[in-house]
Amino acid sequence: MTKNFGFTINRERQIDYDANNHAVSEYIDSLEPTYKTCISCGTCSATCTAAQFTDFSFRKVLLLIRRGDLSVADEIKKCMLCGKCTLVCPRGVNTRNVVLSIKKAVNHFNL
Repeated sequence: MTKNFGFTINRERQIDYDANNHAVSEYIDSLEPTYKTCISCGTCSATCTAAQFTDFSFRKVLLLIRRGDLSVADEIKKCMLCGKCTLVCPRGVNTRNVVLSIKKAVNHFNL
């Protein structure tokens, strides 16, 4: 007989970085070397035109790709390629080329 004490045990929420697929991240890095210099400060997301009208977050997309979560195909289509994020990036990341590289990776890996 199992007793219910008013709570349930959920599965772990820990991210196993080594078990995830990083081929997409490496592919994007080969196309745009400044991709690795991003520190996820969020400046790009704060100035994003697409984020004002949708739930798009460039910072979130990069974090998901770096973690190996490849569910960004629909999310990256929301980017308007306006270039505001490139202008304000403190690390000089060419975000426009990163977005285009992500779109190439989506097609290349059939995501």
